[in-house]
Amino acid sequence: MIALSENRSMAQSLDIDAVHASLEGKPAAQIVQWAADRFGDQLVMTSSFGAQAAVMLHLVTRVAPRTPVIFIDTGYHFAETYAFCDALTQRLELNLKIYQSAMSPAWMESRMGKLWELGDSDDERAANLTKYDQIRKVEPQRRALRELEAAACMAGNRRQQTDHRAALRHVEVVDGLPQVYPILTWSQKDVHGYLKEHGLPYHPLYEKGYQSIGDSHSTNPIGEGQHERAGRFMGLKQECGLHLPTTVEEEKSREGSGL
Repeated sequence: MIALSENRSMAQSLDIDAVHASLEGKPAAQIVQWAADRFGDQLVMTSSFGAQAAVMLHLVTRVAPRTPVIFIDTGYHFAETYAFCDALTQRLELNLKIYQSAMSPAWMESRMGKLWELGDSDDERAANLTKYDQIRKVEPQRRALRELEAAACMAGNRRQQTDHRAALRHVEVVDGLPQVYPILTWSQKDVHGYLKEHGLPYHPLYEKGYQSIGDSHSTNPIGEGQHERAGRFMGLKQECGLHLPTTVEEEKSREGSGL
């Protein structure tokens, strides 16, 4: 099994600025091909099976059909998300790898309460949401990447989605692991065009106003003119932590909790 330190060593061999410069402006499929050629069978991808998940899943499986697809099952997804996952897995013949927290939802709630509801201020509520995300999303993904011996991971991040993503390059290193973003420069129009061209579906809740879809308790439909991620996390934050570097405080908290 590859240790995180070995992943860091492999990542250090990449000249990220040079790689990004060579990939900037290239079609998404070529970026996927570059990743498949560079990392081979140690390339994985993540998917939340959210609103536009079919784009990346279709793009990647056309180039590297057996790429492991990591889905983090928090235990709180919409029923429609699980059905969407099943449908796309069958249609695209995905090599699906499902990971969950070692702590069941019932166990977590009995000891910590419903973290997404707790807090007397916005800062406290945001902190509790971050704690929830560490338990239910970040730890399982770190374990998935470790157990699958990933040398690089692809994701469908786009610059238009959040302030953090607006500054990303096509390849970044997060916690020592190269992250590849083939559709980073795509607009909503680009996404819609690709889905239409290939006869691919949006998430079933998309037509009901859910343009960015996560857990059922902290995802809401948005109104006309609102940003696509305005319905996430009660407006308290933009990212769940899966695409952010682990801070020193988060690492200490993770180790202290035994996760």
